[in-house]
Amino acid sequence: MLVLGGRSEIGLAVARKLVDGGRKFVLAARRSGDLDSEETSLRRAGASEVARVEFDADDVARHREVLDGIVAEHGPLETVVVSFGILGDQERAERDAAHAMAVIHTDYVAHVSILTELANLLRAQGGGQLVVFSSVAGVRVRRANYVYGSAKAGLDGFASGLADALHGSGVRLLLVRPGFVVGRMTEGMSPAPFSSTPEQVATATVRALRRGRGEVWVPPVLRPVFFLMRLLPRAIWRRMPR
Repeated sequence: MLVLGGRSEIGLAVARKLVDGGRKFVLAARRSGDLDSEETSLRRAGASEVARVEFDADDVARHREVLDGIVAEHGPLETVVVSFGILGDQERAERDAAHAMAVIHTDYVAHVSILTELANLLRAQGGGQLVVFSSVAGVRVRRANYVYGSAKAGLDGFASGLADALHGSGVRLLLVRPGFVVGRMTEGMSPAPFSSTPEQVATATVRALRRGRGEVWVPPVLRPVFFLMRLLPRAIWRRMPR
């Protein structure tokens, strides 16, 4: 199992719930030498083998090289959790185009690159599972966080299309749409209605994986809520908080 974004609270929670006797784990992140606590958490959950790989999501030119190196050293990939990303600062992004582009690059462009490479790699090996984290922020983009939301909207569309393209190939893609997640990324922010924790998102993700689902909303109530929110007049929608 490969976790791209080895510091991700959600990615690690998913990995811990998928620990079994024969599975190897690879944590890929920048500054991979500093992943001691992340490796320890997996070993405490029962993992017997945990490796670390240096991975910079924004360095798209090296994505395939990194993946090929992982497969060469650790063998075929069974499950890949793509869990890197940044929230960014909306106010700064509205003033600073470079910051806006940084958010879009990490949360959308880098995902398009790595998912394309992963899809090709898993097709070639004959199967595997991809887990992609979208967000309800991309279902209908809000004024309060439109830079991040637009990146997630793009990712959601790309991953949905990729899942269809992979149908029948032996490669399955699970698209996860969490609402507000209370964790490091949202520290200091007031939780939105129907918030969840990384553990709750991971539990729903693993359940969906085991049931062979193609998408999951966390919590499930957000699916009908956002169906109705799509119908709100724009004059009301633009005043919606984050």
